Amino acid sequence: MSDFLKHECGIALIRLLKPLEYYKEKYGTAFYGVNKMYLMMEKQHNRGQDGAGFSSIKLNTKPGERYISRVRSIAQQPIQDIFSQINGRINKEMTEHPEYKDNIELQKANIPYIGELFLGHVRYGTFGKNSVESVHPFLRQNNWMHRNLIVAGNFNMTNVSELFNRLVDLGQHPKEKADTITIMEKIGHFLDDSVTKIYKDLKKKGYNKREASPKIAELLSVSKILKKASKDWDGGYAMAGLLGHGDSFVLRDPAGIRPAYYYKDDEVVVVASERPVIQTVFNVEFNDVKELEPGHAIITKSSGKTAIKKIIEPLERKACSFERIYFSRGSDAEIYQERKELGKLLMPKVLEAIEGDTKNSVFSYIPNTAETSFFGMIETVEEHLNSEKTKAILAGGGKLSKQKVIDILSERPRIEKIAIKDVKLRTFITEDSSRDDLVEHVYDVTYGVIKPTDNLVIIDDSIVRGTTLKKSIVKMMDRLNPKKIVVVSSAPQIRYPDCYGIDMANLESLVAFRAALALLKDTNQYHLVEEVYKKCKAQLDLADADIENFVKEIYNPFTAEEISNKIAELLSDSSVNAEVNIIFQSIENLHKACPKNLGDWYFTGNYPTVGGNRVVNKAFINFYEGNKERAY
Repeated sequence: MSDFLKHECGIALIRLLKPLEYYKEKYGTAFYGVNKMYLMMEKQHNRGQDGAGFSSIKLNTKPGERYISRVRSIAQQPIQDIFSQINGRINKEMTEHPEYKDNIELQKANIPYIGELFLGHVRYGTFGKNSVESVHPFLRQNNWMHRNLIVAGNFNMTNVSELFNRLVDLGQHPKEKADTITIMEKIGHFLDDSVTKIYKDLKKKGYNKREASPKIAELLSVSKILKKASKDWDGGYAMAGLLGHGDSFVLRDPAGIRPAYYYKDDEVVVVASERPVIQTVFNVEFNDVKELEPGHAIITKSSGKTAIKKIIEPLERKACSFERIYFSRGSDAEIYQERKELGKLLMPKVLEAIEGDTKNSVFSYIPNTAETSFFGMIETVEEHLNSEKTKAILAGGGKLSKQKVIDILSERPRIEKIAIKDVKLRTFITEDSSRDDLVEHVYDVTYGVIKPTDNLVIIDDSIVRGTTLKKSIVKMMDRLNPKKIVVVSSAPQIRYPDCYGIDMANLESLVAFRAALALLKDTNQYHLVEEVYKKCKAQLDLADADIENFVKEIYNPFTAEEISNKIAELLSDSSVNAEVNIIFQSIENLHKACPKNLGDWYFTGNYPTVGGNRVVNKAFINFYEGNKERAY
């Protein structure tokens, strides 16, 4: 992706189902779970590189023994930093206490991080909140083992203020008005309530507190707690949690917006944000890894019994299509094919833009996530060329010379690596206040492969803000002196903010929105901006279910092609000599390529939850009033 876009987040959960001695005997180490968690988190570093956290729980510990460990980091390489700390502590203990070496019981009792239950998290910091206190997992502590709660998630809630106020109504005093704290305290409230009720029932039956403890662990219903806690949640989420005595869960939102996959055998229960992560780390087949259904939770009791429970009635499935286009790793078998299909489906428009002149066209891509779509595009170019070659040979009626046939058959798509990303410079720029001045140098170009008669076709996976295209890529492509530059986006025009976990909160940052505003000015229709503002303001006091997305009216007067043309105009200036065309994927073809992930609200404005329309209208109000605050 040419525009750097942050995403929240990635989760990894492992529950070992055998005693630690089993893993020592079979795999040579009692640190099997820790090692697998490192791989699970590292294989999901694409989902977050600003912070990472790890927590572990030991089962069946004695009173006085530490059973919860947690470490978090916002170092430059946070995952490596975390496991460097963990390994350092383990090595220190093993060196200072040689008696631990072959004694698993002593290791578990005395060395932190060695346990049976693990939760990991990777994240990007958004809106300036990247202190270590903002890094998951979050811990809610209590002297009662059952009331200890650890929470981490890939999520964003649209109704944080409402959820916060309901906590206050319950008599709580949350320390922060943030969705993670709010969600954790909501689960924690019903966890406390459930533990108290179970204990009262056991007390009536003659159990003392010490006798009641293991019974509480047995009788506690995680599914009931989640049903009560999640009743008012509005957002996209894959929420993971650990209870101090060893129960665990991962709950997915009812529209399936955020992804979650799981695998179980007689040794482990594993959950992650991406399927190939589990496949790679545990060496299992595609079909062995299951997708957690929307509105359902995978719950593992401290006993090791695992069940899939329906927590919330599922809504229409609207899994995030951006996961398929960009965020998830392309090594997933389905995603790989979908990205190729996105490239293939764009070719008719590309051929039209270059007037079918493949001979004088060079094809390339923006590294690195657009590479797979590029493969699909090239396959279609080759199919087109093969068709043209067949026609040319048949038209010769068998009278073509040998050399002419060779010339016809030798034509191939002209493929070059034109754009080269400077990764180190990218990291520097994203942390620097003068990013816009420096972004021009994020990419280098390959000289000497473009002729003045050539079209240069370059595919990107999506165009969000257009900053890097305008300040770097288009200008650098123009230095190669092509006749025409055709920028192809495998995603449709991004017109609306996301509110479910992608860092796209402001309308004015979206180049499609800016293009629509420019068209309104060009066509003397800018009065619509004030009209939409008034309509959005009029809905502020309505219930979420009654709110309409009026921002759609900004785009309604124009065709997708008109907006694309205006974007091309905005992303080039008088210093660019080549003609610039921009081609976007259609919504129809997006759905055709990614039939299981139909969440398209950032393209269409059709939000999958009732809170989405409130967020987009609030974003428009913020734009109109010049307010830079978050819309949710």
